[in-house]
Amino acid sequence: MKITTYLPLIIVFSLAACGTPEREFGVYKQSDGAIGVHAPEGSKESETQEIALSECKKLGKQNAVAAGSRKTVNDRFPITYTYICR
Repeated sequence: MKITTYLPLIIVFSLAACGTPEREFGVYKQSDGAIGVHAPEGSKESETQEIALSECKKLGKQNAVAAGSRKTVNDRFPITYTYICR
């Protein structure tokens, strides 16, 4: 067997391994039932909305309404968004 037979497969798998990783968000549930999302630097508010909505759906709710945002001193998550599940 020649290596040229496997060359296309090697190229495909190496490109797949170099894909861009998903952003990491920190998600937590507050004692009042709100969902907090720690957003990484450069993230969009629409991304945090999607994360909060998926958490709300886990709780059996249909919507995630933005309740506020605040800056943090954390370098990894400089902004925290708060959402209310309805």
